[in-house]
Amino acid sequence: MTAFTELPLGEHRLGYGAAGIGNLYRAVDDAEAAAIVETAWSGGVRYFDTAPHYGLGLSERRLGAVLRTKPRREFTISTKVGRLLEPVDNPAFGNVGHRRDDEGFDVPADYRRVWDYSEAGLRRSLESSLERLALDYVDVLYLHDPDVFGLDRGIAEGLPALQKLRAEGLVKAIGVGANSAEALLACVQAAELDVVMLAGRYTLLEQPALRGLLPACVQRGVSVVNVGVFNSGLLARQVVPQNAHYNYEPAPAELLAKARALAACCADYGVELPAAALQFGLRHPAVEAVAVGAGTALQMQQNIDQMNVAIPEELWAALIERDLVPA
Repeated sequence: MTAFTELPLGEHRLGYGAAGIGNLYRAVDDAEAAAIVETAWSGGVRYFDTAPHYGLGLSERRLGAVLRTKPRREFTISTKVGRLLEPVDNPAFGNVGHRRDDEGFDVPADYRRVWDYSEAGLRRSLESSLERLALDYVDVLYLHDPDVFGLDRGIAEGLPALQKLRAEGLVKAIGVGANSAEALLACVQAAELDVVMLAGRYTLLEQPALRGLLPACVQRGVSVVNVGVFNSGLLARQVVPQNAHYNYEPAPAELLAKARALAACCADYGVELPAAALQFGLRHPAVEAVAVGAGTALQMQQNIDQMNVAIPEELWAALIERDLVPA
């Protein structure tokens, strides 16, 4: 049993990904942010994921403000390393006040992200995260987006540094978070990881992680946290709109058609598409948890309710028979 599987994950292995309370795409006030986390807690969620990248530290500060009021041994929290936050000397921009972040978060650009996969950089990043969270430790530490910054450097520098932090007892479990199943497979083969965070590559819509990553995780005893199971919102509603997105861009016609076929099949069995998308994400034996975001307390409650929906086994069989998912 790996370190990750020994951590408390909550009811139905549903986790909360806290990018939304870092003001992803839209501003959320402190009260709403706290309500989202409290709703997750009340619904049995005990796994919470964040990162310095999310709102230039805002997500960590807000998440920590709620979780430090909870019994520490009853929840699991993960954050990420690889992007250091450096203060900006002069964030003012002309006569319009503070410049805003240009990476999707509605926050002032008072800090800039600096890629750093060195051992010193990872240690500094962890220390800064603990200060923002106001917690004594995090349970899981992920190397963030090596497929973006540089996979070879991530494997050569970042992974040995993570293993040192775990050996020193500074974190209980280590892993890698990425959008690329191939990049995660390379990391799993290169180091003794406890967990990987897989974004969007094992979903009701598509399953490229089946070709190599997930079997390798089973073989090596590496847990998978499955995120992005709605594929940027394409699977988030029973009625798939024409302007739905996939990978944060307008969805192509063939994927709109597939999403609608999935929704129709689900409807035949009295199940809504989002509930099937959430629960499908847990069906592979390598997957230990599914983590989803929420920008409002209502969205968080809807996620919890969808995870609680009873889905008949006949639906999964029908999806295979209609060639919508692999057997």
